[in-house]
Amino acid sequence: MWLLVLASACGRSSDTHDTGAFEDVARTRGIVYTHVSAATPEKALPEIMGGGCGFVDVNGDGRLDVLAVGSAPTVAHPRRHGLWIQGTDGRFSDVSATSLPPFDAYGMGVVAADLDLDGDVDLVMTGVGKTALWRNRGDGVYEDATPGSGLVPCPWGTSGAAGDLDGDGDFDLVIGDYLDWKDTPRFTRRVCVSADGTRDYCSPQSYGAPGMTRVFENLGGLRFVDRTETCGIGTRRGTALGVLLTDADGDGRIDVYVSNDQMPSFLWRNLGEWRFVEEATERGCAVDETGKSQAGMGVDGGDVNGDGRLDIWKVHLHRETHALYLGGDGYFVDATARNGLGVLTRSQTGFGTAIVDVDRDGCLDFVVANGRVALVPELVGGPDVFGEPDQWLRQRDDGRFEEGDAGSDFRLHESGRGLAVGDIDDDGAIDVLVMNRDGPLRLFRNRLPAVAAWVGLRVRERSGADALGARVTLHFDDGRSVGEVRSAKSYLATCDPRVQFTFARTRLPKSVHVRWTDGAETTFPAPVVGRWSDVRRASR
Repeated sequence: MWLLVLASACGRSSDTHDTGAFEDVARTRGIVYTHVSAATPEKALPEIMGGGCGFVDVNGDGRLDVLAVGSAPTVAHPRRHGLWIQGTDGRFSDVSATSLPPFDAYGMGVVAADLDLDGDVDLVMTGVGKTALWRNRGDGVYEDATPGSGLVPCPWGTSGAAGDLDGDGDFDLVIGDYLDWKDTPRFTRRVCVSADGTRDYCSPQSYGAPGMTRVFENLGGLRFVDRTETCGIGTRRGTALGVLLTDADGDGRIDVYVSNDQMPSFLWRNLGEWRFVEEATERGCAVDETGKSQAGMGVDGGDVNGDGRLDIWKVHLHRETHALYLGGDGYFVDATARNGLGVLTRSQTGFGTAIVDVDRDGCLDFVVANGRVALVPELVGGPDVFGEPDQWLRQRDDGRFEEGDAGSDFRLHESGRGLAVGDIDDDGAIDVLVMNRDGPLRLFRNRLPAVAAWVGLRVRERSGADALGARVTLHFDDGRSVGEVRSAKSYLATCDPRVQFTFARTRLPKSVHVRWTDGAETTFPAPVVGRWSDVRRASR
């Protein structure tokens, strides 16, 4: 599922220090899984790009469960993917064999949403040449509902997202497509080499075959119709790796931001009535501040600087810098360098990422799963030649960023890909799930105490479904904080959909205002500080 953390002014005192934010508790909690890429000497590009992961409450008991999106099958997980249900003691039980249907494609990512509005979370699985729709029977067991669904598989499906694009109360789908990949020697045996002449993985641009992000309207009953060609999004091809659904211009409609690899990113502005127009260049979030395209991977959105406007955070390739686009009334400015993020990110290749207040000090931070996709001779070393440490980029109270002390587990040199965030133990400290390519699935428990105050909200529609796309505003006497409900961000991942706000302890929340995706608005009483609360749309 999906989580977005929005904060007001930072509350950290000058003498605050970090002491190892994360510890890996996957194995001790019962989660054992190793991703397998099935890499070959031909170095086909899909082998370096997976896999995904997610936090999903699959059985509706209020506790987050864990999903692993594998690429190739393993002896332990012949169905490729893994699912672990969280018990009342915080431990997880492996139910993969009994709860997940077979998946016979090279797996990539996952989308989680209540697509049939029956009160439980369904799954859309992406992969090379396949898109699968899995219906939740109501007990956390999934069955394949792809036949007759109307979903058209992408040649190489990557990240996806669910949201109410037309304001009719159900959740539509956007599925990113990386390349128009084909099982032919041109794609599977293409030869590229590294700087020292060693055979290496090719750049996506070397194939000359960008994909086409697909858009599906939900007709109800787990039936969809492909709107890609008629809505406008089919007019532009791109190398989509990250997908973000957000109201980028504040007009009440959900827009589509697509993070493209080595191409300008797209911002498809929603004009209503299934019409979209691409405006990333005009709105300042297509390329970096020098006008250069980036190798866009994971993406997230949030009010990073606390000014009440949406900002976009996107991660990139080694020798580039990750990008922070600060929003201003629907337009964006690249603020990467001025906030100290260039020097912190130039040496890393980021994939999964999220905006989250790791230490709950009132300042939003970034977490990034890192791992290279190409051999860099001077950096190769250790058991994983593509491995890099993950990062916690902590925001200081002056708005600049620094390397946070994430802990030794978080700094292992592995090939991070999918990254999901969520609060597995409901203590308000946001935990992180990372899938490593040809490495273990790691569950990082956040062990830092809160510095500032916080409130958490699960925002639901009448049906009980998480209100994906709703805009949530927490009001104070002296201002407000703004968030959005989403089930997708990062890269190949799905996250906790609950919205958390952090703020100085001297401030007291006064009310919560929700703008639903159909334009209706509701005001709720102030939530209780220091715990998660439910707010639900009233019945008609």
